[in-house]
Amino acid sequence: AFDPDHMLAVSTIVGRYRNPLRAFWVGISWGLGHTTTLVIIGLVVIALKVGIPERLYPFLEAAVGLMLIGLGVHVIYSLKKKKVQQHIHGHEEDAHSHFHSQAENPADSTGDHDSKGIGRPFFRTKSYVIGTVHGLAGSGGLIMLITAKLSPLNALCFISLFGLGSVLSMGMVTIAISVPFVLTATRAPNLNLYIQGFFGVASLLLGAFLLYGFLAGQGVL
Repeated sequence: AFDPDHMLAVSTIVGRYRNPLRAFWVGISWGLGHTTTLVIIGLVVIALKVGIPERLYPFLEAAVGLMLIGLGVHVIYSLKKKKVQQHIHGHEEDAHSHFHSQAENPADSTGDHDSKGIGRPFFRTKSYVIGTVHGLAGSGGLIMLITAKLSPLNALCFISLFGLGSVLSMGMVTIAISVPFVLTATRAPNLNLYIQGFFGVASLLLGAFLLYGFLAGQGVL
């Protein structure tokens, strides 16, 4: 859960939440996606008794890099839209001001303001998809190597326990990641935008670094 690419990927999503405990479900969705990939690949490894060729791992890492670049670009683009809307809103209605984005789901925003504690469980599709991509690379590749050396029953137990651990740990880590966003959302909205921008740029840079490493390893650069 503390892998930099995992944390950055989730940080690009939790910026809209105003309750850190509600952000817990974003991490849970990520963990479920991560586990889904591990289970599917693990079943293939167990059934066919074959391992994943190591030459594929750089391509899987490159996929993560591309995803991080996409998330970073999306965050930066969304922030530019927010600033434009904030500027227009301030000139049209001088009587009051508040910060919002037309791109956000109104239901999500209302739910975050009204809910107490963790609230009703919900599923975040974007976080789930990101988790499935991460399940193909990094620790996922290591898990598959270990699984190939175990008996079918032990391999299934191992993947299940690892998956459960990744789901719960990512849920808890996401709560911690969301705290800076929550603390600045209403008290310091401009700082909140800078924090979102920081994580967006960091995601973009890490993605570019991973992609550069892939291209260099393939002899392209």
